[in-house]
Amino acid sequence: MKKFTVLLTIFLVLALPIFAGGEKESGDSVKTVHYYSMWNEAEPQGMVLAEAAEAFEEQSGIHVEINFNGRNIRKTLEPAIQAGETIDIFDEDIERVSFTWGQFIQPLDDLAAKVYPTTNGKPYESQINSTLVKLARSFTEDGSLSVIPYQPFMFAFMYNKALFAKAGITEVPKTQEEFEEVCRKLMAVGITPVTVDDGYMCDFFGYNIDRMIGSEKTIEMANNNDFSDSSVLKFGQIWEEFSKKGYMSAKAASNIYPACQVQEMAPEKVAMNLNGTWLPNEVSTSNPNIEWGTFAYPSISPEGDGIEANNIGSQSFAINKDSKCREEAFQFIVFVTTGEYDQKLADDSNGAPMDINNTWPKVLSEAEAAFNSTTTRLPWAVGMENLAEVNAKIKENFSKLIAGSINAQEFYENMNK
Repeated sequence: MKKFTVLLTIFLVLALPIFAGGEKESGDSVKTVHYYSMWNEAEPQGMVLAEAAEAFEEQSGIHVEINFNGRNIRKTLEPAIQAGETIDIFDEDIERVSFTWGQFIQPLDDLAAKVYPTTNGKPYESQINSTLVKLARSFTEDGSLSVIPYQPFMFAFMYNKALFAKAGITEVPKTQEEFEEVCRKLMAVGITPVTVDDGYMCDFFGYNIDRMIGSEKTIEMANNNDFSDSSVLKFGQIWEEFSKKGYMSAKAASNIYPACQVQEMAPEKVAMNLNGTWLPNEVSTSNPNIEWGTFAYPSISPEGDGIEANNIGSQSFAINKDSKCREEAFQFIVFVTTGEYDQKLADDSNGAPMDINNTWPKVLSEAEAAFNSTTTRLPWAVGMENLAEVNAKIKENFSKLIAGSINAQEFYENMNK
């Protein structure tokens, strides 16, 4: 009995570290990636990402904890990082992540060069949209890859194909003359051609000026708050005339975002809206049956840019430079930007995929062609939102112009006060 007791004691002493170590090892092996998200959990993107996180954990054993912030992330992320909150991944617009939050991110070239289960046996970087990867690299001084783009977008005219068909329009306009003819045909059958709201008036102005004098001069105009160029008067003359003819919606001057999407585009009262390729998703809850088309802002002058120049971009993921699980975080980024969940993210949000092997939704078929035809990338609003005073000046005077309370000459004078 004594001998048995001694043997049992020896066994327990030897076995205890093994069992204890096994439990500890199991606990340590379940790593947690903390993702500070720009989406709300009720948005299509948020729902897909939550589903992807569960699938990713099941396949990899890595837990992803998502903190849904919505667009409030623009206010909450930096204080959270500075307060030492554990954040491994965060996301937002590619320019905001690259520049506004650039101090918090790290290069990812080594991870992007690896092969992952969803990259078809090839390096990850070779399987995602090369245009956006090139754009991401252009934002760093040394050309390194510090953000991973996803949900590609294009800013362009989004139009209702059924309304175009009703007016007998078979081709999208590529020039200002063709654009005016499209407006005339729509008016002839009782359809308001164009609308805008306060959220995109600066884009409207910026694109129009770009098509007259080119992006370099347009951006210089915006940054110097100098609107003395004759193109500004020409802009006023175009839209004074278009508004008098009814080409611009009578509600446009007073539209507060997202009024024109909800009250005019969704009920199919207006044919065209200068907006992003995210518009179909924004109005889908009100009207999921619109057949959408896309075309670039038409060319106006040989001195300006043509339809090959557009604002294209994306949302983007970044990994916090202080992350303690860099590789695990990147694995999750790969998981949602390639393969099944990249396609699901595109399908459920009427957005574009990042994986070159996936397909764009039908509502964005024309957007895909326009995106791929873009050879010159314009900055957001072609610089017209860079300065708050410029932004405010455009909104105030453009709304007055299209409301008919000032004429083109007064618009020009007011822009130069």
